[in-house]
Amino acid sequence: MTITTAARAAEASQSALKTYLRPIDREGLLAFAEKGRNNPTSRGTNKVHTVVDGKFRTLSYVGDHTPVVVDEPPHLFGQDTAPAPGEIVLSGLGGCLCVGITAVATHRNVKLTRLEIFLEGDIGNPAAWGAGGARKEPSEMGFQQIRVKVLVEGDAPREVLDDIVRHANMYSPVANTMRNPIPFDIALA
Repeated sequence: MTITTAARAAEASQSALKTYLRPIDREGLLAFAEKGRNNPTSRGTNKVHTVVDGKFRTLSYVGDHTPVVVDEPPHLFGQDTAPAPGEIVLSGLGGCLCVGITAVATHRNVKLTRLEIFLEGDIGNPAAWGAGGARKEPSEMGFQQIRVKVLVEGDAPREVLDDIVRHANMYSPVANTMRNPIPFDIALA
């Protein structure tokens, strides 16, 4: 009896090892969660120093990391050397959601094999940054809608993965910053 190529491929796929994403420290996560339960009002402070490099290109320094470069596309008078500010905001949201999904999965002993997030945000700038464009109210500017699709796979059924995503979204610091009005102060240094 000969084994067909398709049969060999099916047999190989059934015996293939799953590759899990690099895990985080579960014990450390549990200790961090306990610390939060013991002091629910605790806060940290994120600090960024942003410097204009020319035109609309900026360099944002965060700790000792390579600067985060932000620019605008040519139709918005930039050089298109880096993502636009709104794209960086969406990147921060995507990163925060990935952190949350990974943390919740780890807490629930679910091993992930794949996690990708696709984000789209509808934003316009008819006010031209306040430089003579259309008169707009603050609520009319910025993202007017954000759509997020999560591609997640792991050693749990789809309904468990869906619940992990929902739970992570509910507790995402960046998602909640975008959903909730916050005090915002800006002044000359």
